[in-house]
Amino acid sequence: MLQLSPRWPWRRVAAAVGLVVATAGAFAAPTVPVLRGSADTTGLPTLGDTARADLSPFLERKLGEEIMNDIRRDPDYLDDDAIIEFLNNFGENLVSFAPGARGETNADFFFFAVRDPMINAFALPGGFIGVHSQLIISAQNESELASVLSHEIGHVQQRHIARMIGQQKQDALLPLAALLLAALVGKAGGGADAAMGVMLGGQGLAIQRQLNFSRDAEREADRVGFQTMRAAGYDTSGMVAFFKRLQSTTRVYGEAPAWLSSHPLTGERIADIQARIRDNPKVMHIRPDSIEFHLVRARARVLQDESQKGRDEAKSTFDSQLAQPNTQQQTAAMYGLSFLALKQGDLKGAQSWLDKAKASTKPRPGVFSSERSGTDGSAMFAALGTEIKLAPGQPPAVVHQAVQDAEAAYQKFPLSRMLARQYADALIADGQLDKAAQFLRDQVQQYREEPKLYDQLAKAYAAQGKIALQHMALAESYVLSGALPAAVDQLNLARKAKDVSFYDQAVIDARERELNERQKDEKKEKKDKDR
Repeated sequence: MLQLSPRWPWRRVAAAVGLVVATAGAFAAPTVPVLRGSADTTGLPTLGDTARADLSPFLERKLGEEIMNDIRRDPDYLDDDAIIEFLNNFGENLVSFAPGARGETNADFFFFAVRDPMINAFALPGGFIGVHSQLIISAQNESELASVLSHEIGHVQQRHIARMIGQQKQDALLPLAALLLAALVGKAGGGADAAMGVMLGGQGLAIQRQLNFSRDAEREADRVGFQTMRAAGYDTSGMVAFFKRLQSTTRVYGEAPAWLSSHPLTGERIADIQARIRDNPKVMHIRPDSIEFHLVRARARVLQDESQKGRDEAKSTFDSQLAQPNTQQQTAAMYGLSFLALKQGDLKGAQSWLDKAKASTKPRPGVFSSERSGTDGSAMFAALGTEIKLAPGQPPAVVHQAVQDAEAAYQKFPLSRMLARQYADALIADGQLDKAAQFLRDQVQQYREEPKLYDQLAKAYAAQGKIALQHMALAESYVLSGALPAAVDQLNLARKAKDVSFYDQAVIDARERELNERQKDEKKEKKDKDR
């Protein structure tokens, strides 16, 4: 199961209701082809209405969103646009090769990162998949990362969370039945020891059934993940390499015996995945690593530990990478040193290293490099360049140049949410408030589920002195973050603003009625659950 941490309250909540499914030690090689009831090793098991009866796809998504609202407020949530955008582009590509992964609701997946020194990943209800920063850093190539994310996608695809809840409901009856039987044994003169033995036996059976289900779910996710990454064109031997790295890590802490663990042992996984690789022809054209993968690893390394010790260790790692013969490693090291310099306030050094990183990706005359994958990392380079130009202390001329750079990058990559929001930030920083507000109004019409856009819009309105509109925008941000009481408070502040118009008042009144009704429904729903 997911390694829990006391500093993450949402983890305890999720684990308590059996919602966190997989891990670093959790993602696995297929030791048993399918769960009980599955037909074969190529088709997926028919879930029927069993999982639906316990947790419908709609409720599963809603539950995942509630957990995500808590995660996003946690200081260890890596709210870094570059990392989030890479993970979602990478993950969505894998999902496209996983038949039926989106389910009947056609739900969107969301991949995110959390700051944690353990190699780990996990799936939450509704298609939310988290990755620890250490896992991103430890993955040596995209195939290794694909093996982990494909496993987590397998959990979602097979609706293991809903099925686990159904299993728990069934197993909840076992201790009760054992308690009744123990009472009968005691009444029949079997003695207190015999009665206690019957009761504990029932509890042990329930626990063992849960462990068996969890192990089977892991094996099924392994099998589905193997198929997904292979279909996507990744090297399946990346699973073996990553398992071996996990195995060396767990030697420090030791592994529980197989009969006490909810997951097959890593040694078993390695053997089984090697057998599966032998049984399946190797993919003819394996995807090469993109430069973005290595840049994201460098970025995650800087953000992993922002203490002075952590930054010193990151710099030492990047210095070692510069000496490696691999061009992508060298470029990533330069990018990492640039980002590190930016975090330390050395803007001149940050720009210098970024210029070197960009220059290193340009083909050199007479030199052929088999490392190049066709991507040049220009979106991430452009984003970091704008970050540097928008850093505190830059003169107005540099900030104005940031607007031009950000606009050019957004025009080149119009689907990049990172670059779109960065362009808005640049406009606000340069004082082009009317243009920023208009751009953000257009953006929130197209991307209604992004709280960051409403935060930026509120910032633009505040700079314009439009206080009512500022609070109205903040209210929408709070709604998307699941904080309905705070959203209502913002609407009340908007209503009291001196610049509120008659039209604004009408919008505020209608929105407040809607949110109050939602709060009533949620309270009623919670009350019904507590009964």
